[in-house]
Amino acid sequence: MENDINTLKLWATALRPWIDIFVIWVLAWITLRLIRHSLQTLKNHIVGRVDREREGRRIETLMNVFRYTANVAVAAVAVMLTLGTIGISVAPLLATAGVAGIAIGFGAQSLVKDFFTGLFLLIENQVSEGDMIEAAGKSGQVERVTLRHIRVRDYDGSVHFIPNGMITTVTNRSRDFAYAVIDLNVRRQDDLNHVFDTMREIGQQLRRDPALGPSILDDIDIGGVEQVGDATVTLRCRIKVRPGRQWRIRREFLRAMKQVMDEVREVEAAS
Repeated sequence: MENDINTLKLWATALRPWIDIFVIWVLAWITLRLIRHSLQTLKNHIVGRVDREREGRRIETLMNVFRYTANVAVAAVAVMLTLGTIGISVAPLLATAGVAGIAIGFGAQSLVKDFFTGLFLLIENQVSEGDMIEAAGKSGQVERVTLRHIRVRDYDGSVHFIPNGMITTVTNRSRDFAYAVIDLNVRRQDDLNHVFDTMREIGQQLRRDPALGPSILDDIDIGGVEQVGDATVTLRCRIKVRPGRQWRIRREFLRAMKQVMDEVREVEAAS
C-alpha cells in the first residue's frame, strides 16, 4: 500500500509540470479567443456607424494589426511561463533578446518608421484605398494601404510603391468634395460679359445632363479675369463636384466651350 502511494506521488510530481503547461496554453487559447471576439464585436460596432464601402477595409486592416499584436504578446507570455515551469530561467534569454533587439533596432530603423507611420495613416484615416492622392512626389489612385507601404497607380498605369516612412505630406483629392478648376483663354476683343453668360449656361447644361449632373454639387463659380496677355485674356471658374470627378467635368466643360466658341467664330466669319 505504501509503495502504491509513493508511486502515485512520483507520478504526480512528474506530471505536475505538464499539467501546469497544459493549463498555461489553455488559458492562452481562451485569452486569444476572448480578444478576437472583442475585436470582432468592436469592428461590427464601428462598421455599423460608418460608410462600409469607404471605411471597411481600413477598419479591417487596423483589426488585423491589433489581432497580430495580441497573438504575439499572449504567445510570448505563454512561452516564458512554460520555460519557467520546466525549470529554464528566462532571465538570460530576456537579456539576450534585449541586446539583440537593440542591434536589430539600429539596423531596421526605416522599417520601424514605416510601420509606425503606416499605423497613424490608418488610425487618422489620411488615406484609403481608391483615393486619388499625391505623396512623396508621386500621384495616382491608391490601390493598397499596408503598414509597410502604399501602392499607387498613376494615370499612365505605372505602379508606385511608396514606403510609409518617406511620406511627410499627403494631398488627398478624394475627400467630401472637389473643384474642377478651369482656365479659359479668350480673345481680348471678346465681350467678357457674354463669355461669362455662356460659361454659366454650359454649367447649367452639365447639371441637367443625366450622366454628369449627379456628379456636380453646385452651380458654376466664376472667379473672373485671371490674367491679361497681349492677345488673350485668361478667365477662371470652378465647379464643385464629387471627389474624383473633377477631371471629367473639366474636360466636358472645355469641350462644350470649344463647341460654342467654334460656332461663334463661324458666325463671325460668315458675316
